[in-house]
This record gives sequence, structure tokens and C-alpha cells, in this order.
Amino acid sequence: MRILHVFDHSLPLQSGYVTRSLGILRSQRARGWDTVHLTSPRQGFYAGESGEAETIDGLTFHRTRGTRANIPGVQQILDMRAIARRLGELIAVERPDILHAHSPVLNALPAIAVGRRLGIPVVYEVRALWEDAAVDLKGTREGSARYRLTRWAETRAFFRVDRIVALCEPLRAEIVARGVDPARVSVVPNAVDPSFLAPPAVAGGDARAALGLGNRTVLGFIGSFYSYEGLEILIEAVGALRDKRPDIAVLLVGGGPEEMRLKEMVAARGLQDRVTFAGRVKLEEVMRYYQAIDVLVFPRHRMRLTELVTPLKPLEAMAQEKLVLASDVGGHRELVRHEETGLLFPADNPAALAASIEAALADPARRARITAKGRRFVVDERNWDAIGARYASVYEALLAQSAQ
Repeated sequence: MRILHVFDHSLPLQSGYVTRSLGILRSQRARGWDTVHLTSPRQGFYAGESGEAETIDGLTFHRTRGTRANIPGVQQILDMRAIARRLGELIAVERPDILHAHSPVLNALPAIAVGRRLGIPVVYEVRALWEDAAVDLKGTREGSARYRLTRWAETRAFFRVDRIVALCEPLRAEIVARGVDPARVSVVPNAVDPSFLAPPAVAGGDARAALGLGNRTVLGFIGSFYSYEGLEILIEAVGALRDKRPDIAVLLVGGGPEEMRLKEMVAARGLQDRVTFAGRVKLEEVMRYYQAIDVLVFPRHRMRLTELVTPLKPLEAMAQEKLVLASDVGGHRELVRHEETGLLFPADNPAALAASIEAALADPARRARITAKGRRFVVDERNWDAIGARYASVYEALLAQSAQ
């Protein structure tokens, strides 16, 4: 079986999106399937123009050259036309059995059009809803004309595609609520890379030393700095604990749209001695930063996006036997069972987070019990060998349907 995947972006860029994509590809190749990989024009916009293809870590990513219009609406149309054209070129050479388009819907619509024309079944993998992501990025507001238009485009894709894969149960429920036949929607949740399943290493003293953290108690976050992550909630909570817990330090690893605002907030509150920005790190270096952190904090704001979408990073933290403190939004509740695999606190409440931090640090035995259960949950249920097998039933149903 040969599957042609259409991604928004890929390596060498680093994000939760890329991490999930790599997990999917590696698990499918381990099953003996052939995979072909195409990225959208946004890969070039993010990383600079590249050639027709790049081979990275043994995976070849075919690229789509785009045109910068910088006009809302026009840019999206140009991107979809470019993807459709590139898909036609690749299909002529690779002869895939299935087209598998991943969020956003700008990848799904051209895949559907090309698939219909050439008689190839199409899977649309919904990792987030385009309209809700645009709200967080300040591209629109909920209920605006643009919001309604993007919601219409998503819904149209749901009805035209052959099968849908949803990232989590809340997303599946949202798709079904729009009138889609539940039998056409499967859930393939996030899972962790096998490298995270090895027995956790001892705390990363080298990373702590290099960052000047010494023997302090380190609260951390590793990921992209988007508004919805609520990292200002963590900074406010640490500020409130300044006098009670002078040993606490915060390590923020990554970058993104909110980076400058967060640095300004830290400076304004005089917390430069408490909060360290490590910047973006290479994928192969991420593990030692996990080892340098004692407690991973995920203070996501409560909004449609975070209620519907589950993140990957809490699973990585659990796999490394680290305590997870997460806001009680829907996406977190799907992963974190309070007092079992992690701890939940009321979203958008710095005082509640500060109290949760205090209580967690005051009881090492409680922490050890929870982190052991969290790791067991990931090892048993959220590894790519187990999760990746779910694609088999999706693909086999598609091919059987096409053969009729």
C-alpha cells in the first residue's frame, strides 16, 4: 500500500505538528507501507524557498512552490492551486493508493479535487479546526464573516472526503455534530516517539548547569509560544510564589509569536532571575531539557481550540516520568486523569496554579505515585506501535469501498 501524505510543513521545521507527522510516517513504514510526502507552500514561507525535494532523516519531502499574494483569500486560493498542481505531478510518478491530507483544510480541498478527478480515495486528518486556530492567531474573531467562511470550508470538506481521522474524541464529536456520519470518522490520538519510551534518564545536570539553574526546583514548558498556551499564567503564578518558594525557577524552551511579550512581562515583574528562555533547540537535544525539568506546566487558556484539541507535550512529559500540571480544559482532560496521571487546576487562574505548584512540591511521595502511573499510561496506551495500527482499519475500509 502506498499513501501520499499532504502536510502543512515538515522537517527541518520543528513543531508538535511535525512531531506527530514523523510518528505517523515511521509507524506506517514499520508496517511495510510506502509513504510519499508533500508539503504545502507554507513550508517555503516559514523556512525559505527550497528545491523540489529535500531528504531529511531518511525521509524525502517533496515541496510546493508558492506565490506570495499577501491578500487574504487570494493567498489561500493560490496555495490550493499550487498544491493541486504538485499533487498531479507526484501522482503521475508515484501512483499512490490513497491520498492522506492533514490539517489545515487548505490541504484537504485540493486533495479532494485531485482525488475525485483521478479516482483515488482521500482521507482528511483533522488536527485542529482552521477557524478556531485563526482566532487564536488574531487573524479573525469568532462569528466574523471570515470565521463563518472558514467554518463552511471545513464542513464542506467533511462531507466531500471519503474518510475523516480526528485527533481526539472532542474533535470527533464536533465533526459528527455538523451532520457527518459517525461511521466515517475515526480517532487516531497523539502518541509519543519510541525514544521517549526508554527508561527515563537521571536529571539533566549538564543542561541545568549550562543554563545557570544549579540545584533549583525547575518548572518548565517545552513547545511553541502561542497565545492559547497561556504561559503568562505560569509567569504570574511564579511571581506570586517569589517569597514563599525562592528555590523555584522556570525554564521555557521554544519560541513563537508570544516570545517577545513574555520576555517583556518577565522584565516588568522583575523575574529575570527566576525565568530562563532557552530558545528553540534541536530535536535531538529536547530530551536533555526534559531531564533538566522537575515539573512540566501546561496552563492553556479555556477557548474552543483548547477544549477541542489535545496536545502532544504532556504525553512526552509523562513518558519521561515527570509530573504534569495542566489547566482543566477539554484537550487536557482527555490526557490527564487528576491525581492519577497528572494534576489539573482551574484554567485562567494564576492563584490556582500557584496553589497547585505548592501542593505538588510539598509531597514528593504523591508526585512519585502520579508520575509512575503517567508513564505507565503512555507506555501501554500512547505509543506509535499501538496507535499507528488504527490507520490500517481506515485505509482498508477505503480500499474495499473503492473496489466495489
